[in-house]
Amino acid sequence: MKKEKKIIVKHIGSARNLKELSLLKENASYWIKKHTNQPSLFSFKSKKNLPSFIPLSKCEVSGIKYTFVYEVISKIFNLFKFNFNNQKLFLDLVLIRIIEPTSKLESFVLLDELFGIVHQRRNFYRLLSSFVSLKEIIEEKILFFAKKNLDFDFTLVFYDVTTLYFETSKDDDFRNYGFSKDNKPNQPQIVIGLVVNKEGFPISYQIFEGKTFEGHTVIPVILNLKERYQINDLTVVADSAMLSFSNIKKLNEKGIKYIVGARVGSLPFKIIKEINQKLNQTNGAIIRFKTKNGDLICDFSSKRFLKDKHEMEKQIQKANNLLTKKGAKITKVKFLQNKEKEKEKYILNTKLIEKTKLLLGIKGYYTNLTTIDNQEIINQYHNLWHVENAFRIAKSDLKMRPVYQFKKQTIQAHILICFMALAVSKFMEIKTGKPIKKIIKLLKNIVDVKILNTLTNEEITLRSKITDEVKQLLHHLSLWY
Repeated sequence: MKKEKKIIVKHIGSARNLKELSLLKENASYWIKKHTNQPSLFSFKSKKNLPSFIPLSKCEVSGIKYTFVYEVISKIFNLFKFNFNNQKLFLDLVLIRIIEPTSKLESFVLLDELFGIVHQRRNFYRLLSSFVSLKEIIEEKILFFAKKNLDFDFTLVFYDVTTLYFETSKDDDFRNYGFSKDNKPNQPQIVIGLVVNKEGFPISYQIFEGKTFEGHTVIPVILNLKERYQINDLTVVADSAMLSFSNIKKLNEKGIKYIVGARVGSLPFKIIKEINQKLNQTNGAIIRFKTKNGDLICDFSSKRFLKDKHEMEKQIQKANNLLTKKGAKITKVKFLQNKEKEKEKYILNTKLIEKTKLLLGIKGYYTNLTTIDNQEIINQYHNLWHVENAFRIAKSDLKMRPVYQFKKQTIQAHILICFMALAVSKFMEIKTGKPIKKIIKLLKNIVDVKILNTLTNEEITLRSKITDEVKQLLHHLSLWY
């Protein structure tokens, strides 16, 4: 008689009681049905046609993805109507800029690692021109979103500029040298003019070549908005760097209201003395009078006085130290002046010190708003910090600079991606009251774990529990899961 040979096709597991045996039989039946197509002699019933029990010893973690944060931001993209045809690559680059900003090439790697999304890198350069051409459409979508969700109108906008430097020493007609706000005078740059609402939500932007004087940017940006959207009632708030007689004249000619910082120190000494006497170093005191640049409003702050006084005394001390130290090399110091224009002979500039003392604690503002309360004018000017904060988010959280692109078109695409990321980030911050870094950290805590059943080679995905804090976050964003 021929000896029979036993072949073990699959070992499902070992059971210690009838319940475990039943569960193992269920797994075995599922495996047989899936891998052999052999009909079962017994009935097989299970939810979703899967075994209800998988021994832990037969499970392997095959990967972790952060699909949840991708889903949340994608839903916010839908709120913005960022649903362009055949532009998924573009939107994914915006999304990864919010979650984990890095270079464009590294972004492709992260999209795959974090979400399992694969894009061909060559498509980025092929589709680049179509990205850049979307700028006006994107700004219109963002403006519509702001009107609908943030009660925005153009009665009050805030404007400021910043510079973005390049990691190179080579310049051209677009990237060139100018006054750097990043303290990078030896590197070429571009200038960005940004318009935001009172909460720092970005509305529009414009790119200028690096050598452009910031005071020359405000008129083209604001006039473009007024003409493009046919705005009748528009007030722009900007700092003193934007102030010039020609700028104010142009704003008045075009019927645009303004609140701008005043360089009170450039006023005649007689007027400075008069302002000082009227304010009388009284905390909260405000005066207003007419000038050729509009109404000048000045206020006095005791807190500002102490800060200005400390800075003045520090500069005077520095000047005296240079005068008394033999052989000291005289550098540019605020309160020193050449004595009779003789080289290397300096004296204290007593007139400048006297004027500075009169201005301690005083801040000035020009406006052509005649029916608005003085304190309201001052309060609105102080809201300019929202523009500075928007630039901080763009530069630090979204890593808008340094810029590594060299061609004008790729630079424009980079700025557009960052602008969209800034709009989404600011909306999330405004609605939740949390910084974008904190929001992303909370969302990334919800992970999808992929588990492989080695008995059947089936892969299932389990999502970690959505915490109450994340649920509250989603509620503020008008999103539900």
